[in-house]
Amino acid sequence: MVRLSDIAKAAGVSAMTVSRVLRDARDISAATKARVRAIAQQMGYVPDVVAQGLRTRVSKLFGLLIPAMDDPVFARVACAVGERTREQGYDLLVAQTLGKPEHEEAALRRFLARRVDGVFVAPLYRVASAVPVYQELQRRATKVVILGPKAVFCEPFASVEPDNALGAFRATRHLLDLGHRRIAYLAGSPASPVAQQRFEGYKRALREARLELDNHLVFSAGSSMEDGTKAALQMLNESARATAVQAVNDLVAMGAGETLLNQGVRIPQDLSLVGHGNISMSPYFRVPLTTVRQPKAALGATAVEVMLRLLEGNPPETRRLPADLVVRASTAPPCGPESPPAPVL
Repeated sequence: MVRLSDIAKAAGVSAMTVSRVLRDARDISAATKARVRAIAQQMGYVPDVVAQGLRTRVSKLFGLLIPAMDDPVFARVACAVGERTREQGYDLLVAQTLGKPEHEEAALRRFLARRVDGVFVAPLYRVASAVPVYQELQRRATKVVILGPKAVFCEPFASVEPDNALGAFRATRHLLDLGHRRIAYLAGSPASPVAQQRFEGYKRALREARLELDNHLVFSAGSSMEDGTKAALQMLNESARATAVQAVNDLVAMGAGETLLNQGVRIPQDLSLVGHGNISMSPYFRVPLTTVRQPKAALGATAVEVMLRLLEGNPPETRRLPADLVVRASTAPPCGPESPPAPVL
């Protein structure tokens, strides 16, 4: 192990000078800094960041907690967070919740034990008004940026989120502009602020078109392709006579779309289909999916910007990023006034 005294001997300076060079002290000449750093690099010196963190109370570590490493949205967000934090000289600890509150709590407590300088977290949404580990984050004055809308239990923290309501509004407006009036909606979990914001966007577009919300056109789905499959089968079994389907996210839309196609329903000739999220699979679905683009990379980059502002002493803030519609082949005008889907084969 290379020590500061070894570098000092090779450079012909004191160990204190080496220490100050590595801390980039201002009163050391540029020539001395260059020589000492070159020698340190040649000797393979690796700084003890744990010891430095104990001295400075700055760990140069961030924690990132997302639903799953292979989540099609948060994988992109994580890449952006990782790249931007690296540019700022930070290392990133990454964990996943996998939908389990115990995983979420354990990961956040591990971050605290590692004395991270801040935490980026996509929380597990629940109806509870208080969650102990989030209360602890607040008590410790931990810098936290929520990736997504805030639930009641994480209200005090900063957040960065796409404008889910506006994105869903634009998707419904697109279908209305094509001439659809019976638009089925495959809804997400009532406990999820994301799902509720998107449902509100759908309802707002109907209101502005002076259409009543028809509860017979709203189906409980969830967030997965399997959920979309079940919702589509329920819609077909109940003969909803919809001419278009709008889903809470792309996975639900593709699960529903696969089921509808397999049942002989043509997309978009018999039934238009819209998702939300613009995940990487959306353009490659059997019928390329019209969807709402979530600014995933921008969300991650903005989250780091907000975190750095917190570290500078600025108060928590909420950033809402625009969500735009991407029109592909899965939407078209209805084939006739109030036309139902083709018969199930």
